[in-house]
Amino acid sequence: SGSEPPSSPQVVEEGADEEDEELSGAEDADRRASSGRGSLLTRRGITLRVLLKDGLVEPGDGVLSIHYLGKKFVGDLLNDGKIRWVETGQIFNSPSAWATHCKRLVNPAKKSGCGWASVRYRGQKLVQYKTTWLHKYQPSADMSLVSEGEDDEMGDDDEEEGKTAMPVEDKNKKSKPELHGMSSGCVPKCFCVCLDRDPHTLVELSAFSAINRFQPFNVAVSSNVLLLMDFHCHLTTSEVVGYLGGRWDTNTQLLTVLRAFPCRTWLGDKDAAPVVEEEICQNLFMRGLSLVGWYHSHPRGPALPSLQDIDSQMDHQLHLQGSSNGFQPCLGIICGPYYHGNQGVASTITPFWVVPPPEQRPNDYGIPVAVEVTYVQDNFLTTDVLNEMMLLVEFYRSAPDLVPFSQMWNPNTSILDKIKASLSGHAPKDQAYAQILEYVYNQLRNTQ
Repeated sequence: SGSEPPSSPQVVEEGADEEDEELSGAEDADRRASSGRGSLLTRRGITLRVLLKDGLVEPGDGVLSIHYLGKKFVGDLLNDGKIRWVETGQIFNSPSAWATHCKRLVNPAKKSGCGWASVRYRGQKLVQYKTTWLHKYQPSADMSLVSEGEDDEMGDDDEEEGKTAMPVEDKNKKSKPELHGMSSGCVPKCFCVCLDRDPHTLVELSAFSAINRFQPFNVAVSSNVLLLMDFHCHLTTSEVVGYLGGRWDTNTQLLTVLRAFPCRTWLGDKDAAPVVEEEICQNLFMRGLSLVGWYHSHPRGPALPSLQDIDSQMDHQLHLQGSSNGFQPCLGIICGPYYHGNQGVASTITPFWVVPPPEQRPNDYGIPVAVEVTYVQDNFLTTDVLNEMMLLVEFYRSAPDLVPFSQMWNPNTSILDKIKASLSGHAPKDQAYAQILEYVYNQLRNTQ
């Protein structure tokens, strides 16, 4: 076509053909516009630059938006017809490139962005501005041109799910307009099946194989991560939360979880939470680690995600995706320390991930899937982890929901012995760790 390759490094490769057409169309449109629009423009030749030049849209901050599977993305329309994503400042050459990028953050399997049917300018779909342009400047054009490109854009979602693309008139009766027009507040965040579902409803995990998918990444978790996380979750009868630090290798698609960062704060304490999170960010930075996931406890219940957990996991997945140019997974872990349905005295630890729902059913909740993990035994218990354990003991020492460690877990085992046994499952190779932990356990005894 003779067009220049896209200048923005953030443009998604799979959208390149469509984008090249749009860019070449823009050059063609400028040339035709200057000669009095004597030639007929196809729909792909009408670009944001053309709409700007002819006054149908104006540049502005935050005037562009995408609503996709309950998530909202906002963009600035620049003077040259490019789009700047507000959240990251990334520049995209076309609506298709921006839409493809954003949709893949929510759903990595998305093949195309359906840009002109997905992106809205001041609340109205861009594809409608194309139609307006054609009516205004090419009123005698065969209006089959109106659906050229729109068929492609609106039909991708149906074809992607293995269905036959519907005729245009049938599509207009379906849920596609509602999908692209959802306001971010019309349903609870994420994908609850219906509004009256209890957000604490637990959901059984699926296997990737059960939904005909492969796990898209590998995971290795250090034993010290599990030890600190399990210890934290045992200290209180209330739910606790923490973050996971590690590294993501794009070449091997391996997520390595190297350190747990417990949140020493009470759930719902909005004043303390930002301070604690900032401290964790600093700790991650100082150790050269990235945020790769989160954990939380179900103190007396099964280690299965609730609808609310699925919601939170999707938010975390999207947040981590938004902070990088490529796919990066976010691991969720649920720890159930005091559920009597557990096998033996050890906590049940459940790593999981959420697969977004099909695009045709955006109001469904995502599918929580079990993540296969390789557990790596550390050589020794680090001073770092030991210090963190002592800080946790001090934090919960006077808490009203502190676990009564001297009480019995079952007729033969005290709660403290139960904790010791559970933590022994995450023991490092150096057996001296047991003596070191006795100091921590003595501190627990002294809390009561």
